[in-house]
Amino acid sequence: MHTKQLAFVVAGILSSLALSACSLDIPDLNNPGLDQVQDTPTAASINTAATGLIIGDRGGKSATTGTVNQLGILGREAYDFESADVRFVSELLQANLSKASPFGGSFWAGQYTIIRLANIILKGADKVPEFNDDNKSALKGFAHTMIAMEFITIIITHDSTGAPIDVDHPLGDPLGPFVSKDAVYTEIARLLDLGFDELTAAKKSAFTFALSPGYTGFTNADTYAQFNRALKAKIACYQGSFASGSAKTPNYQAALDAIGKSFISDSRTAMTINFDLGPSHVYSLGSGDVQNGLVNPNIYAHPSLETDAQKQTDGTSLDARYLAKVDKLLNADKTVKTITSMTDPALKTTIKFKRYPTNISPVPIIRNEELMLYKAEALWFTGDKAGAIDELNFVRTKSGKLPVLTLDPATATDAEFLDALLYERRYSLLFEGGHRWIDLRRFGRELPVDAPNHTRNVRFPVPQAECDARPGEPACMITSSQP
Repeated sequence: MHTKQLAFVVAGILSSLALSACSLDIPDLNNPGLDQVQDTPTAASINTAATGLIIGDRGGKSATTGTVNQLGILGREAYDFESADVRFVSELLQANLSKASPFGGSFWAGQYTIIRLANIILKGADKVPEFNDDNKSALKGFAHTMIAMEFITIIITHDSTGAPIDVDHPLGDPLGPFVSKDAVYTEIARLLDLGFDELTAAKKSAFTFALSPGYTGFTNADTYAQFNRALKAKIACYQGSFASGSAKTPNYQAALDAIGKSFISDSRTAMTINFDLGPSHVYSLGSGDVQNGLVNPNIYAHPSLETDAQKQTDGTSLDARYLAKVDKLLNADKTVKTITSMTDPALKTTIKFKRYPTNISPVPIIRNEELMLYKAEALWFTGDKAGAIDELNFVRTKSGKLPVLTLDPATATDAEFLDALLYERRYSLLFEGGHRWIDLRRFGRELPVDAPNHTRNVRFPVPQAECDARPGEPACMITSSQP
């Protein structure tokens, strides 16, 4: 993100933290400047800024132009037939994404703002006399993990454009260069490993700052380290690609190592399994807080979710995950209702989401069920094919109530396993963060379209403001649909 914009936005984050957010009690710091947080910090200013990272990271997740809805539309999980803004159809489905719009220009400026704030916190952490060594180490591990999370959002959305990672410089310095997608993932893995080491060194120390209620169970260095490892497992699976021409494959052994230190819970002897275990973004009706914008009457479920859903062991009911997250549209007389886009008759559906029942329903960051599916993926590609099928079946039968897979570990091909994996990921992680869109791309599968004249947008372009600050930047020439 270019520097003038950063200066205003970061200052805006700090000046807004006195507002209520996620039921957090944020002290009023009389709008401290960034220099104070970095150069002459107090425990109160550093703690408030650290909590601000949580609040900032939540931004843009559940908005209609956020990751869940936009990536869901691109991945043909969702439609948004908002009549007041036809770009949910005209830009996201029918055309290339525009780098100058709030749609195609997303998932960049806000993320670099949080990265800058986290780097300022890191510079100030050692200067707070009230913090002992464990407090400082826990804070640094948290901040490095948060930086990694923002780079994750940037690179999963922008993919082959790459991104700048050398961004910890004073305002006014030359801009750091763009680096490749692989280099961004390598930096994310480094940040997560550094954060994990710092969290481990903190010896189970409690954080000095408040986390949102969505992090219940992950509020000290030890438990937050398990969350850090869950993110590392995800990124190890995302590093590289199975797409044609890719020079790098995912680091599956690193994924398994990280899963072993994460919060995964997949015991075969447990009476119950909490598939939803893990941190989440939370919302409230409190003054100054935000609500879950995915509870929106203009958002509908893609019809293929119904036609592609497999049947449970009873031979009649559809996948339990589908039934839990999607509902039929009904007229007043209980007959099925069809909704058609006002601007494109090719877009129609008879189903809607109930994934988020209320406007304060939480949005997951990463869940136990997602970790199980990364484990299955990593087991398969490290040679334990029987273990991989067993893990898939565990999710499939317990969460989806479906019959077991008939894959034979001795004869099944990689393509057959990936077909099975993609199905389970599609319904387990439905409308949670664009997983379908990301998965099709990383496994080299073609993105479906609803009409011949629609566009396969496989990445977001570099935003116009960034390109204006970097005349001639090659990454700015890459379009959203370019192969």
